[in-house]
Amino acid sequence: MANQKYEAFVKVAETGSFKEAARELGYTQAGVSYLVGALEKELGMPLLVRDYGGAHPTADGADLLPWVQEACSADRRLAARAAELRHLEGGSVRVAAFTSTAIQWLPGMAREFERLHPAVDLDIVCMDDQDRLEEMVWDGEADVGFAVLPVKRALHAVPLARDPLLVVVAPDHPLAGEERFPASALAGEPYVKLESGVHSEMDELFRRNGVEPRARFTIDSDYAVMSLVSAGLGFSVLPALILGNAPFPLASLPPEVPTDREIALCMRSEETASAAARAFVEVAEGWVKGEA
Repeated sequence: MANQKYEAFVKVAETGSFKEAARELGYTQAGVSYLVGALEKELGMPLLVRDYGGAHPTADGADLLPWVQEACSADRRLAARAAELRHLEGGSVRVAAFTSTAIQWLPGMAREFERLHPAVDLDIVCMDDQDRLEEMVWDGEADVGFAVLPVKRALHAVPLARDPLLVVVAPDHPLAGEERFPASALAGEPYVKLESGVHSEMDELFRRNGVEPRARFTIDSDYAVMSLVSAGLGFSVLPALILGNAPFPLASLPPEVPTDREIALCMRSEETASAAARAFVEVAEGWVKGEA
């Protein structure tokens, strides 16, 4: 239902490229150019500066961009409401998820959702930056999103499960067979730090264990962290959920003072959420309970 001219302009402005916008929208590059040109003619002003290999908004285009984005958002809400009136006989749900939930939970949840609501599409976006993930849900870029409690924004949160934080070391590490990883070792060994949206969780673990680790490596990838730890270059702290199918040999054990995180599904508002979004939350809750 969305105005194609609006969508084309927004996508080019967001990507900085007619080619990339065409790829994401499923149009030809010439088609996107035509749609943007038609909108510029309709509004009576140039909206984009065409550069070699790219494009960026003019001053007028930048001023109008939020209005056009809101128009697209309003159009999506209209389509979602129409789908509600048809008893979930269409529509889609955009789900924002961080890596561990996307890998460990979403396949099972998506299978059950597909079984119950085959006419509703799932659009899944992976996002490990929790601040950005919350922003996506708040701004309507995602209908629901997995987040770690507490959230910073006034979102409606449905708690799903608690996820322990574990110390991970190489399999041949001298402490790999211990029942718990001593707090003294946390302070004395090189730390491979995961640079992502879990700082506060890791900081809480170290605070509870009374240590300040020495970060020797800082990486923004779960799997890169696992690779370095598996090679014996230090220890790290990772959520148990992401370790479910670790692609590298690792030993994991709880710290001396256990710490966990609480994972929830969030939406902007339960009252204004689409029926499809509420249905996904219901499926997710049931699936997690069934796996417990």
